[in-house]
Amino acid sequence: MKYFIRCVFLCFILAGCREAAERKLPIMGHRSVAIVETGGEIRNDTVYHTIQPFRFVNQDSVRVTNETFKDKIYVADFFFTACPTICPTMKTQMLRVYKKFSDNDEVAFLSHTIDPEHDTVAVLHAFANKLGVESSKWHFVTGNKEDIYTIGEKSYMVTAQEDQAEPGGFLHSGAFILVDKDGRIRGYYDGTKEEEVDRLIRDIPVLLKEYAGGDDR
Repeated sequence: MKYFIRCVFLCFILAGCREAAERKLPIMGHRSVAIVETGGEIRNDTVYHTIQPFRFVNQDSVRVTNETFKDKIYVADFFFTACPTICPTMKTQMLRVYKKFSDNDEVAFLSHTIDPEHDTVAVLHAFANKLGVESSKWHFVTGNKEDIYTIGEKSYMVTAQEDQAEPGGFLHSGAFILVDKDGRIRGYYDGTKEEEVDRLIRDIPVLLKEYAGGDDR
């Protein structure tokens, strides 16, 4: 009987390991079907929603574009340094993720200010220094206000806008957005909740493994 119980327990463990190894994150956002001709063969190909081209400046006055994240997955969010509500919690939680993957060159971070008039390069530089993070790993970016709002709402599909009725004068999502090496959104996580950020920390290795395995969905 004990042998039987041990066998059943082992089967559960093996099944759980297999499920974790085979787990894939969803690809989020709208998608369409394109007709593609390859080698004389016509087939339908799925076109996924991707982050559109962008150009911002980070805390070191370095230009940050899509190419900055070539061959990397990254976690994006929207904030402002004078935020009196959720931003301090979000940055504390994002710092947990940063520290977990600080030695992994395939993982990066991108925080967009939604208050570029106040959050100049110098302000963002001081903010990043206070957190104690590397600018090559975690980019705090500023730029044209409308460009920031547009990429938030159209590409990342989160709220990012001015709203005088809100504390601090801005309304923005508390989401952390996980983006893959092809610019596709693979997960949303509430950056104000520890359990949600724990889920992000678990999902990042799953996404990295997908690329290591040569998956080309």
